Amino acid sequence: MAKSVNKVILLGNVGKDPEIKAAATGTVVATFSIATSDRFKDKDGTWQDRTEWHNLVAFGKVAEIVRDYVKKGNKLYVEGSLRTQSWDDKTTGQKKYRTEIIVNDLSLLSGRGEGGESGSSGGYSKSNTASFDQRAPAEDFSQSTEITDDDIPF
Repeated sequence: MAKSVNKVILLGNVGKDPEIKAAATGTVVATFSIATSDRFKDKDGTWQDRTEWHNLVAFGKVAEIVRDYVKKGNKLYVEGSLRTQSWDDKTTGQKKYRTEIIVNDLSLLSGRGEGGESGSSGGYSKSNTASFDQRAPAEDFSQSTEITDDDIPF
């Protein structure tokens, strides 16, 4: 069989606070949406903006990070895969479809106080679990360490 790829990369802003639920197995599930924008010139040469909304779903550890750090207005970098679900509408009997991005990895690009009403976002990515708090006093390392030519990798 030929190789195939199902990968999505998005950089956008969260539309509203994520919804957090627990599956029957106890796994945390987070659903939320982000908006991405394109700029293009129309036939008259006028710049136009086009916004696309994307439905995202995160499970397990990634969903816990979404629950703890992601708020409305945050800027996110997201990697995941597309999944389309279908079902029959109970009232009309029509087939309905919903395409979602299953989040595999995300990075929080907003600092504390940027985006969101509560200002409680923090951290940077699921793979970098160290908390980043801009309110902590900065230490002055300028006097403690000297950089030599041996420290420079090129």
